[in-house]
Amino acid sequence: MIVLCSDVTYKHARYNRQTVSAVTEREEMSRSVKKLTGLVAATFTPLTTEGEINLSVIGPYIDYLKEKQNVKSVFINGTTGEGCSLTVDERKQLAAAWCQHGKGKLEQVIVHVGCMSIKDSQELARHAASIGADGIAVISPSYFKPINADALRLFIKEVSAFAPDLPMYYYHIPSMTGVALDAADVLNGIEQMIPSFQGVKYTGTDLRDLGQCVCYSQSHNWSVMFGVDEQLLGALVLGVHGAVGSTYNYLGRIVNQMLAAFDNGNHMQTRALQFEFMEVITFAKNLGFDVSVNKQVMSEVSGLAMGPPRLPLLPCPVSKAQAIAQKIKDFSQGH
Repeated sequence: MIVLCSDVTYKHARYNRQTVSAVTEREEMSRSVKKLTGLVAATFTPLTTEGEINLSVIGPYIDYLKEKQNVKSVFINGTTGEGCSLTVDERKQLAAAWCQHGKGKLEQVIVHVGCMSIKDSQELARHAASIGADGIAVISPSYFKPINADALRLFIKEVSAFAPDLPMYYYHIPSMTGVALDAADVLNGIEQMIPSFQGVKYTGTDLRDLGQCVCYSQSHNWSVMFGVDEQLLGALVLGVHGAVGSTYNYLGRIVNQMLAAFDNGNHMQTRALQFEFMEVITFAKNLGFDVSVNKQVMSEVSGLAMGPPRLPLLPCPVSKAQAIAQKIKDFSQGH
C-alpha cells in the first residue's frame, strides 16, 4: 500500500532533515576549530607620520607580543586598530600582513570585518578567508541600527556566508555602536542560522548579560571573550574563556600571571594583580585614556613606532603618554 504524506507531514520531515543537517554541520565545525582562549591583543594600526598604514612595523610587532608579552593571538582592525576609520583596501592590506608575518608565530589571527555597509563587510570576510585568517568578527552597524536581535543575527549571517568555513564571532561593544541589544538575545538561536558561529567578544559591563552569554555558550563549546580589561576578574568568575584587549599589548605578561593564578585557585594573588591593574588604568583614565592616548602609550612602552591616530582622533601630548607609560613600566618591573 502506498501512503501519501500530507503537506504538513512533508514539511515536518523536510524541516527535520534540515535541522539534522545544520546540527551535523555545526558539530563538524566545532570539532575542526581550535577554541579561542587566553589573552588576545587588540592591536593598534601603525601609521606613518603622513597618516598612511605602515606595514613594516607588523613583523617586529608580532615578535614583541610573543617574546615580551607572551601573547600569541591577535584581534586586528577592531576599535583599538581604528578599523572603522580605515578604507576597505587598507584593512585588507593589514589583514594580509598580519596573517603573513604571523604564520608559524601566532596561534590565531582574528580579523574584524564589521562595517556600516554589509557589502564591505562581506568583501572583508571573503578576503580574510582567502589569506588564511583563523576567524572573523563583526560589530553591529551603528548608523542605521538593527531594530532587534533578529535583524542583527541576519546581518551577521549574511556576512558569514562569504567566509562559511571561518569561525564567526559577534563583537558586542554597545558603548561604541550605540546598539543596546542584549548580547544573549543575539546569541539565542544563532547556531541555527550560522553553522560557523563560534562565540562573542563581549566589551560591556553588564555582568547579567555576560553571564547569560556564558551559560548559553557552554552547550555549544563557544568562546566568550571579555573586552573590559580592568574588570577581567569579575568576568573570569563568570566563566569567560579569555580576554581581548588593548592593554594586553604591553601588559600581557602580567595579566597572563593573573590568569595562571586564577586557574590555580590562588584568589588572593589574582585579586592583588587585578587591583594593581585597576590602579594603573585609573591613573590613565584620570589623564584621559582614549584610543589616541593608548596608541602613543604603546609606542612609549614597546619602542615600536605606532604613529599618530587618524582623524577625527587627535594626537596625544607626548608628556601625557610618557607619564602613563612610566606607571606601566613601574607596575611591570614589580612583577
